[in-house]
Amino acid sequence: MKKHKNIIFFLIKFFVTYFILFAIYSYYLENSQQKEDNFKSASITKKVADQTVDVLTFFGYNVETVQHDKEVSMKLIIEGEYTARVIEGCNSISVIILFMAFVVAFSGSIKATVLYLLFGSVFIYVINVLRISLLTVMIYKYPNQIGVLHDIIFPGIIYGTVFLLWVIWVNKFSKYKK
Repeated sequence: MKKHKNIIFFLIKFFVTYFILFAIYSYYLENSQQKEDNFKSASITKKVADQTVDVLTFFGYNVETVQHDKEVSMKLIIEGEYTARVIEGCNSISVIILFMAFVVAFSGSIKATVLYLLFGSVFIYVINVLRISLLTVMIYKYPNQIGVLHDIIFPGIIYGTVFLLWVIWVNKFSKYKK
């Protein structure tokens, strides 16, 4: 049993953190989005869509976002063409929760853990907005490649970012660093 103590402790910390954060996020979603009649996306999803518009506008695209009238998502309209949508799963919060649970499970000092959680979460969020911006342009320019872009390349960006942050955390800041 002693041999597996670290693994068991890691799993307990990971799942407790994950389920607490997931419960908080689920409660937030229940109280901030509307799924019937007049659909309304959660404010964080709307914020991600709005920031995507800001990024694309900065690069000279004519972009707007509007609440989808048939589902809980935000339409991204580029150059007058409905190109993409931002749904709850695109706002990066679920990925940030997964990131945070892992960092807490492999915690370091309190200060290092809190700072890494803060800066890592902001970094993931920013990468996600840039990822959605690039995906929107790529879908606009190459609509026949939507499957490869949306299902393979762009998930690889966000999950690759999280994996890289985990590797940095474990090797540089956690109690388990070499």
